[in-house]
Amino acid sequence: MPRIACLYLPLFPLAARLRSEPELIREALAVVEGNGNAARVVAATRLARSAGLRPGLTLPQARALCPKLVARPRDADCERAAQEALLEVAEAFSPRVEDAGEGIAYLDADGIERHYPGPSPELEMGRALMNAAEAAGLPARVGIASSKLAARVASGLPDPPVVVPLGEEAAFLAPLPLQRLAPEVDVAETLERWGVRSVGDFAKLPPSRVASRLGRLGRELHSTARGLDPRPLMPREPPPAFHEGMSLEWPLVALEPFLFVGRAALDRLCQRLEARGFACLRLEIQMRLEPDGFQTRTIDLPAPTRDVKTLLTLVRLELEARPPGAPVAGFTFVAHPDRPREAQLTLYGPAALSPDKLAATLARLFALLGSDRVGSPRPVDGHRPERFALVDFSPPPPPESRREPRAGRGLLAVRVLRPPVEIEVLTSGAGEGAPEAPPVEIRSTSRAEEEKRPRVEGAVKVASGPWGLEEEWWADDPAGRDYWDVEIAGRGLYRIYRERATGAWYADGIYD
Repeated sequence: MPRIACLYLPLFPLAARLRSEPELIREALAVVEGNGNAARVVAATRLARSAGLRPGLTLPQARALCPKLVARPRDADCERAAQEALLEVAEAFSPRVEDAGEGIAYLDADGIERHYPGPSPELEMGRALMNAAEAAGLPARVGIASSKLAARVASGLPDPPVVVPLGEEAAFLAPLPLQRLAPEVDVAETLERWGVRSVGDFAKLPPSRVASRLGRLGRELHSTARGLDPRPLMPREPPPAFHEGMSLEWPLVALEPFLFVGRAALDRLCQRLEARGFACLRLEIQMRLEPDGFQTRTIDLPAPTRDVKTLLTLVRLELEARPPGAPVAGFTFVAHPDRPREAQLTLYGPAALSPDKLAATLARLFALLGSDRVGSPRPVDGHRPERFALVDFSPPPPPESRREPRAGRGLLAVRVLRPPVEIEVLTSGAGEGAPEAPPVEIRSTSRAEEEKRPRVEGAVKVASGPWGLEEEWWADDPAGRDYWDVEIAGRGLYRIYRERATGAWYADGIYD
């Protein structure tokens, strides 16, 4: 028979709220459902229960018993995030996990003796499950049995984890009341008329007669009472995204309070991503606005990252650029995951770039400069040297070993000026700007001085050229240039060119 472990989170609405607001764990806190004075207590902390609070009390009755009561409404965003975190804890131990809702998860526990070779492997697995859930901010309990009902009942007993020995599920369930089987009302009334009071009494009835009188539901309940699961474990599909958010007690108007609350949610989100070996490639911000508004913002990252500071900076820049326009009553961060970049360490060569730090740096550059201004330049098919295209930056792997530079004649390198500096050129020959006459003097323009560009001026000592450049002669505005290499006395060696269409001169490089 298969072995099934149940990961159970008692007082699920309360546990989900405390996961989002851990500072309330020492307060008299009650989670209520409903509006106004009609709101009723769903769950409460131990301090509140010691004052007499119990589920079902109205909010005025609860405040009469505990004047310092802190009341919070049920939060669907918090509960969804807590349920996902619970399932992720279970998936770290087994690939087959069933989502039973409301703080309950079942997982396949077959074959765990290979990972826990001690005398009681199931107990060791139960303790490891509880520790992992506690690290995720979820005080869960664990029960292990051969049926889902037996495992669920065992998880609710004191001193977890509780293990039901193989084949003893029926004896374990026998003394329990029938309410544990969760029968329908008409079936419960029928069983009451038959004189059936416990699960064990119901399990002793003949299966054929139960099926003939109660139908399919009765047959399934009878199998459950005998310790057999009528339905197998139904593994869930892994989610395509990770959610983390909460409803706010008071709508927020300013940005700083929202970022303060959002940072805690991003912390929890990044911890969940790290536990699964993922990083965030695209972040969505879903905001519920007062009174009935809703907005969604999407932030695309250049590389997967788990850096909370970077994600928070991107959220700040996005909301500063486009404010919501109304108070925010609740929010949800949705992280679309991807595998982070990996780097192989070398024994003797130089260290490679850290993928996480590189992704965080690129994300900040994208936010500050814009996605169309960050990337790796690549040449395009053309003759003009300033033409290039931006592609996604992917750093090359480091060399296997450090190489010594080659000895030989040094070569000149061009330090390119972008954009080129506008200059005035006097030539020898027919007059100023003659196409074939060599430059004899260069003067800096007032425009270049105002823009604080490099000053390219002086008498030309040596001039070499011209070298013609033509591009796209078939277009309406073809490019035509004449390039010269000139040495200016006392300054250095420069590359200049003349636009044939306008006759304007520019300096676009300095030889180093």
